[in-house]
Amino acid sequence: MNVRNTRTQAVDTIQRELTAFARRARGRAVELHPELSLVAYSILDLILERDGCLATDLAEQFLLDKSTVSRQVGALEKLGYLERAVDPGNRRNHVLHATVAGRTVAQEAERRRREAFQERFADWSDEDVAAMARYLSRYNHGD
Repeated sequence: MNVRNTRTQAVDTIQRELTAFARRARGRAVELHPELSLVAYSILDLILERDGCLATDLAEQFLLDKSTVSRQVGALEKLGYLERAVDPGNRRNHVLHATVAGRTVAQEAERRRREAFQERFADWSDEDVAAMARYLSRYNHGD
């Protein structure tokens, strides 16, 4: 087999495995926290990471359309996990912030996700886990 075919097969395998990973993550999200879909958890997590952000920031970060973000934000507000505040820099915008309940649920979801990943990597060496982290970071950041 030539190098070109080997690389093509490797890229095909990566694509299949990343797709399987995404499907598994979506499926496990409900199991790990019934009120938070993977998208909702990701949105809440980014809002916490940035200590507040605009809905347009969420759409840009996750490559989602505004209607999807609006539905997810509305659901998180309805659950009492998010609140809106008028943006002092532009009063037409609203900055989204996590509530105390939102912080609590995000911390619990993160704890459960971390446990699930620790379990999944239990038989991997520290070097393999570190390599996986480097490769995923490199892939996601385009380095």
